[in-house]
Amino acid sequence: MGFLKQVKTKAYFKRYQVKYRRRREGKTDFYARKRLIIQDKNKFNSPKYRLIVRFTNKDIIAQIASSKISGDYILSAAYAHELSRYGFPVKNTTNYAAAYATGLLLARRVLTQLNLADTYQGNSTIDGNDYNVEALDDGPHPFRALLDVGLRRTTTGSKLFAALKGACDGGLDVPHSDRRFVGYDEEAKKSDPETLRKHIFGGHVGDYMKSLSEEDESSFNRQFSAYAKAGIKPDDLEKLWVKVHAAIRADPAAKVTTKKVPEKQKRYRFSKKSNAQRKDTVRQKIAHHKKSKGSSAAADAADDE
Repeated sequence: MGFLKQVKTKAYFKRYQVKYRRRREGKTDFYARKRLIIQDKNKFNSPKYRLIVRFTNKDIIAQIASSKISGDYILSAAYAHELSRYGFPVKNTTNYAAAYATGLLLARRVLTQLNLADTYQGNSTIDGNDYNVEALDDGPHPFRALLDVGLRRTTTGSKLFAALKGACDGGLDVPHSDRRFVGYDEEAKKSDPETLRKHIFGGHVGDYMKSLSEEDESSFNRQFSAYAKAGIKPDDLEKLWVKVHAAIRADPAAKVTTKKVPEKQKRYRFSKKSNAQRKDTVRQKIAHHKKSKGSSAAADAADDE
C-alpha cells in the first residue's frame, strides 16, 4: 500500500494569502494595473494619469484617473449618453463613431478644465491619418495619459482604439501606434486612412443600414428604429457626426443636472413589527394549525365510515 504525500500542510495554510477581491471577481488585471500606476519616487508625488475606456451594453465610459493609496481619483469623465446633448439624437449608441466622439469629448473637457484647451487644440483635420500632439518650446507640456483597457481584448479594429484616436485628436498625449486602428493591414504593415476616416464618421453603419434595408426590412425596422424615428438616413451620418464634433469643441464642459427630490422617499425595507402585531401573527398561526388539524380529523372519520 502506497503512502500519500501530504502537500497542503499546516505551514501551507499559515502562509496562504487570499487574492484581492477584484481579482477573485475577475474584474481587475492587477499585473497590468501595477505597471500602469507605479511611479518613480523621485517624481515627488506627481500623479500618473490613465485614460480608462470601458464599454457597457448601452454606454461608453471614458475617464482620466490617477491612483492614490485611498483609491483612484477621477480627474474628468465623459460618457456616450452625453452625445445627445451635442446633436446626436440616438441614445444607447456604442459604435465606433460614438467611441471616437466620447474620446474627443473627454480630451477637450480635461484640457478645458486644466486651461490647456487653447494651447493644445488637437487635430482639426480628421482624415484618418495618425496624429500625435507636439509639445511647445515655450509653454506647458501636453497632458499625458496611458491607455487602460481593463480586461478587454486589444484586437485590431477594436472600439477601444476609436476612443484613443478621439482623445489624441482632441489634444491629449497618449503613447500609441496605428497598428490597432481599423483598416490596418498586418501583412503589408500599413494602415488605411480612408477606412479609419469612414468608421470615425459612421460610414460603416450607413453601409449596413443600406444593405439591411434591402435584404430584410423587418430586421432593419427592429435594429434601426431609433434612427428612423429621428429621421436619420444612411447618407446623413457623416454630416451629423461633423456637427457633433464641432459642438463638442465649442462647449465640452460638463453640465450639472438638477434632480428633483421626491416628496416621499421609496422604502423597500420591512418596518419592524410591534409587540401586538407579533402576538397576532402567532395567534393566526395557531388558529390555522387547529383548523387544518380539525379538517384532517374529519376526513379520517369519513374514510372510516
